[in-house]
Amino acid sequence: MIVFDVDGVLVEVTASYRETIRATVRHFTGADVPNEVIQRFKNAGGWNNDWDLTHRLIAEQGERVEYSSVVDQFNRIFLGDGSTPGLILEERWIPKPGFLEELCARHTLAIFTGRWRYELEPTLERFAPSIAFSETVTADDVTEQKPSPEGLRIIQRAHPGKTLWYLGDTVDDARAARDAGVPFLGVAARDSQRREELESRLFELGARRVIADVNELMGLLAAAEVGA
Repeated sequence: MIVFDVDGVLVEVTASYRETIRATVRHFTGADVPNEVIQRFKNAGGWNNDWDLTHRLIAEQGERVEYSSVVDQFNRIFLGDGSTPGLILEERWIPKPGFLEELCARHTLAIFTGRWRYELEPTLERFAPSIAFSETVTADDVTEQKPSPEGLRIIQRAHPGKTLWYLGDTVDDARAARDAGVPFLGVAARDSQRREELESRLFELGARRVIADVNELMGLLAAAEVGA
């Protein structure tokens, strides 16, 4: 059974989530935070929640802003406000045409993401309306966010006896898999900031392999390195 993280694995989010972090910080502070700084936090771990990270980056600029105000502004930028389209429309689907359809025909697929369901559903409806994910675990379904393994354990309980493989692109994904006892495959895009550091961290946390693109998964399956 193959479990996917979403951001950075199925969806390229540099122009959506990452830019929303930058735009929200800019709104409250006027500062332009480089993507390299955002990736540095992600590689350190503990910053899976982009609202938390945005709030922290604002504080680092010396501004005190209520957390709820940060969340509201973040969502206005990401989802749109009725008059301005949201940056969610800038997302790019990473799997090649037919990739998930072929995978779904031979393997059980699931999702474990830190997104809330209202953030995930528009993306899946836009890019993968025909894909039958057996489980979709979002932030709505857990009491503790990544790096907690709670989401993976929910999937394990729903599919007893299945061997899970988790694909993720962050330190927190790797920690969740390790603590759930689930084999982990890391994803580190070739053009990502601090890629070598990320790849090293994922291996340190037990990644079986680190690939540059989810489409490389088919090659691992052909080599029987990943089970169903």
